Amino acid sequence: MIRKLRTQRDDQQWMLDLALNMRGRVQNFERDDIEVPPGTRARNYRMLPKVWRKAAERHERLAKKAQAMGANATATHHYDHAVESYRMAQHPIFFDNHPVKKTLYRKLNEMVDRRIETASYPIERVEVPFDDGKTISCLYHMLPGKPKAPVVIYVPGMDQTKEVFPKVSHNIALSRGFHVIAIDGPGQGNSNLQKIRAVGDNYERAGAAVISWLMKRPEVDKKKIAIYGISMGSYWCLRLSSYDHRAAAVVSSVACFNPNNTIFTQSSPRFKQMFMYMAGYEDEAKFDVEVAQPMTVRGYLDKVKCPTLLVTGEFDPLCPLEEAIEAYQDLKVPKEMWIMENQYHPLWGIPNLGGMDCHDYVMDWLQGLFSGKRVPKKSGRIAYVGEHGDGPWSACEWEPPVKPGQPYF
Repeated sequence: MIRKLRTQRDDQQWMLDLALNMRGRVQNFERDDIEVPPGTRARNYRMLPKVWRKAAERHERLAKKAQAMGANATATHHYDHAVESYRMAQHPIFFDNHPVKKTLYRKLNEMVDRRIETASYPIERVEVPFDDGKTISCLYHMLPGKPKAPVVIYVPGMDQTKEVFPKVSHNIALSRGFHVIAIDGPGQGNSNLQKIRAVGDNYERAGAAVISWLMKRPEVDKKKIAIYGISMGSYWCLRLSSYDHRAAAVVSSVACFNPNNTIFTQSSPRFKQMFMYMAGYEDEAKFDVEVAQPMTVRGYLDKVKCPTLLVTGEFDPLCPLEEAIEAYQDLKVPKEMWIMENQYHPLWGIPNLGGMDCHDYVMDWLQGLFSGKRVPKKSGRIAYVGEHGDGPWSACEWEPPVKPGQPYF
């Protein structure tokens, strides 16, 4: 059978395969680290489910042996890796009902349940009612003892699901005093299997449903709900905050504020291939007009009502810096923006933060905000965080060198 190309850029598949073969990456080519399991090599895109499955099976065996010995901390570490590997194995398959995808997703769920058994704190599966009897699937990570505390709603990126954050063996929210609920929003994870698509205002409505669910939980400090989105989630979390005003803070990081500009046209072809699947579209022309064109935060940010932090790499190809600056200027609330010198997309293990992830510093920012120790000013602050500098809280205030509409070099 001759396969029909879904997008005009599908004829660049050979270049995508070459990049994967040579660099170990199918996107974010500026980074030097690989996107495949250590010690493996995928020579083309269709190999990805296999190499990730084999890595998952290895960690699954190690985790089960450790769990049987009562070594729960070690088991949790291996289950973290098994969860991530099964998640990555099923993700590149763009067909909801494909038998391989369904098998890999069942294994992902099994590893999540086993990880809940070995975790050192309570984790709850949550199904929030949504349209027509469907549900928004979530993983709810709670502080030990379930005390009344702030909660962070984690909005994953295009290539993420609810399983990706926080890592259970190293939950950075626990030491900061946060519960975390991570969601499979429309187009993500279990929502795909339920045909809940990433179109229109579906993500905003799904996020609002999760907030309503949290409002009924006794362990949630309802005045201290934060929304944290990364990558495509950086777009969704801002749109959600403009739609529902019950959150007390929003952090939008690893920027992709206006997906209609670069991600579907100038970056890896894989982004459009993936998002057309997430939106449930086969017709590229219709997708461009009905889905991609309206995907922007412009015209929405003046509706955000809570303190806001934006975090971006100076040369992120998915969000040119001038777009990040314009988004920051559109906000009418106490605000802050961190620009990571010489960084791209995403912001993991970067020298600007002493080798840490942006997650760590974001949690610190939220902790400072909710404790009243570090509250952003209404006039705002832009921090240009040096590649080998002293972090976002040093004397690194910055004035943009470009005016609205002007490209950054």
